[in-house]
Amino acid sequence: MRDAKLSTEELTQALAKLPDWALREDEAAITRSFRFANFRQAFAFMTECALMAEKLDHHPEWFNVYSRVDVTLTTHDSGGITRRDIELATAMNRASSRPD
Repeated sequence: MRDAKLSTEELTQALAKLPDWALREDEAAITRSFRFANFRQAFAFMTECALMAEKLDHHPEWFNVYSRVDVTLTTHDSGGITRRDIELATAMNRASSRPD
């Protein structure tokens, strides 16, 4: 069963609770760039997020260069942003704020 795409109101409310996440111009995804002190911290973040993504059965589009991890979340099957994107973004925010 596909996840339901969030309504504009639901998405607005969800983004208000997700610091530093932005709606992509086409409104089909949310994006964020995470910055870390070094590659090791960035990779540790990606490892933790990969485990979370597996549990949610929802996987990010991401790009890593040294201490930066750029993330795009969307639910391709639903053609936009769903609750699973919000759940993963919330988990990523928590993971990025953990002390080293």
